[in-house]
Parts: sequence; C-alpha cells; structure tokens
Amino acid sequence: MKFSTLCVKNRIYLDHNATSPIATTVSDQVAEWVQAWGNPGSIHQSGRGPKALLRTAREQVADMIGAHPLEIVFTSGGSEANNFAIKGVFDSFHNSTFLKDEFRNQYLFTSVEHPSVVKTAEYLKSRGAEIAIIPVSRDGQIDLEHYRRLLSNKTAMVSVMLANNETGNIFPIQKMADIAHEFGALFHADCVQGLGKIPINIRKLDVDLASFSGHKFYALRGSGFLYMKRGVRIESFIHGGGQERHRRGGTENVLAIASLGAMCAFKNDVYENGQKMKALRDSMEDRICRELSGVSITGCGSLRVPNTSSLVIPGVDGETLLMNLDMRGYSVSTGAACSSGSPEPSPVLLGMGLSREEAQSSLRLGIGWSTSADELSKFIDVLKEVVDHLRTFSGELRENQIYNDQSDFGKKS
Repeated sequence: MKFSTLCVKNRIYLDHNATSPIATTVSDQVAEWVQAWGNPGSIHQSGRGPKALLRTAREQVADMIGAHPLEIVFTSGGSEANNFAIKGVFDSFHNSTFLKDEFRNQYLFTSVEHPSVVKTAEYLKSRGAEIAIIPVSRDGQIDLEHYRRLLSNKTAMVSVMLANNETGNIFPIQKMADIAHEFGALFHADCVQGLGKIPINIRKLDVDLASFSGHKFYALRGSGFLYMKRGVRIESFIHGGGQERHRRGGTENVLAIASLGAMCAFKNDVYENGQKMKALRDSMEDRICRELSGVSITGCGSLRVPNTSSLVIPGVDGETLLMNLDMRGYSVSTGAACSSGSPEPSPVLLGMGLSREEAQSSLRLGIGWSTSADELSKFIDVLKEVVDHLRTFSGELRENQIYNDQSDFGKKS
C-alpha cells in the first residue's frame, strides 16, 4: 500500500515523537467522513453511517494490536487513556466497587514516564497512595531483580511505558507484567510511542491495560484508545451516557477515530518501515558521531524503537540549537514536546542519570515513514555548521568572561 504524508515546502520534519504529519490516505477521506455527521448513538438513519465508521475503526484498531474489538475503549488520546487506566484502578481499589480483594495501595512507575503518568502518580500520592519508582539506567535498562523487590501483596498496579518518548528505549514489558501478576497486581503499559514504529501483539505483552494515541501514527488529533483486557473492570474516568459500553461517557469523535482506523490498515507495513527507519537512524547516528566531536547517544546500549535518537552535544545549549535549526528549516526537539518551553532540563534524561549540563545539551530526533536518506544527509550538514558556529560563539563568550574576571580581579587588588 502506497504511503505518503502532508508536508510543508522547504521544511524537513524530524519530530515524529511529538506528533506525526497527517497521512494523505487520511486527508483524502476526510471529506467523506465529514458527511457522516450524525450521532453514532442515534438509532435513526443519520446515526447509522457514523456508527458503521465507529464499528469498522474498532475492528481495525483491535486487529492492529491483536485484541478483541470489545476490549477497545476510544478516548481523546494517550494522556486521557493513561489517566483513565491509572485513576480507574486506584478508584476501583479505593472504592472497592469492582475489584474484590484485600486493600492494595502501592503503585509502581519508572523514573522516565510521560508527564501524563507522572502527574497522575502525583495525584494518587495526594490521595494517600504509596508510590514507588523503578530506576532506569543511562543505557535505558531496568534491573528486573530490583523491580521484583519493590513489589508486594499491597501492589495494586505497575505502569511502565513500552517505549520512551525521548530516548526510544523499549522496556521488557512482558517480563515485567509476568512478575507483577505473580504478586496479583495489574499491569498498565503506555504504548503511545510504539504504535506504528514496532509490531505490537497485546496478547504476548500480557498486560491488563494499554494506552495508545492516533496523532503519533499519522491520524488526526483527538483520537486514542485504552486496551482493557477482557475481565478487567475499572472505574469510569468520564461519566455520562452509555458510550463505549458504559466505560467512557461522551459522544465519540468519529472523524478522528475513523482516521486512526484507516492508519491501522497499514498494519502489515509496520515492520518493513521500521527496518527502513532503523537503517536511516543508525546511519545518521554513525555519521554524526564521526563528524561532530564529543557527541553521545543516550540509551543506545539497549533496544530502541527504530526512529528515535537522543543526542547529547556538548558545548551547545539545546534550546539555542533547536531555534537555529528551526530557522534553517528543520523541526527537531530538545526533549518531550509536552514539557517544551520550560527552562528546566528533561526529567527523563535526569531520571536516567545524565547531568543537568548534559540534559540541557540534548537534541531529540524522530524520523518517520516518509523520511529520506537525502533529507537526513542535508540535516547533518546543517547540524555540523550550526554546532560549529555555536561552539565557536560560546568559546568566545567564555574567553571574554575570563578576561573580564581577570580585569576585575586586577582592579580589586
């Protein structure tokens, strides 16, 4: 199946982990989907078209991850799905409404989770939950024995992302879920950064809950879903009508959901495109490390999704580098897009043991299905020019500062 995305002239987009451009197969069908404007919950003719789109998309999404359609709960995106899963489990145990078991009040998260998980963990803590943090090494690895020691019969849930949004590191979800289940705990995986980058078989992962988002996979914003394993019941996050089998109230965003379903029709292309992106990413990293002194790649010692590269480029400020590249026509990131604009360094990189100086000199690159070798070659040429310029400029500033300090010292003496 031919694949292409909408693009902006004279701009090379290398920030696919923040969001992805809309696939042309999606944009070409929007006008048709818009005609199905009725409420999918209505039983009259105007509701039948939207309901059919919803049913088809649910089947496509379920097939994409190897689930049953009734295990799919559509949401507005990954952040809502994460909140739904974690708060839903907490409320279920706290209220003892659905899960009849001894009281469990411990929740485990890694040190590198997405802000939607981190902030939810902080909320749970404010409600009296016990929060334990699973450390992640600089190489992007988790010590499974240490993880096991954190678990107990009081653990309600473990929530660990499948792939990190900044370094691309893939975590051993299946092994971690199996260990959590030994203690009777539920396991949730934030799979947002995995969809469309690596094949996902939700049965093999053996998780109870998993979050996904459409706009990371060339679909329209406003669509996502929570996989809820058959037999798992948690408190609803949004109360309202009987939508999503009474699990998530509110009229569904049919247009965005249809676009997500359309992208899931590319299931068989995920592996091939992943291999292509990995080859491009590895070649890019090799050349950058050879031609730019001192560059290191965070998390390269462990398995990564094939499109992601997190670079530490000493001697430059990440935000300054980003702005200079932006003016030259390249869209990149210095960290998670959800925390951009903050002067603080990336919590993920700090959580992996990088220093503040290293984290502030980071650059995240996320290539996509349509990224070409020629685009990356041009990017590297420009990156070298910009970094050399910034390093020379920062060197001159340091020399001037030393001169001024010495002059001040002479005046004081």
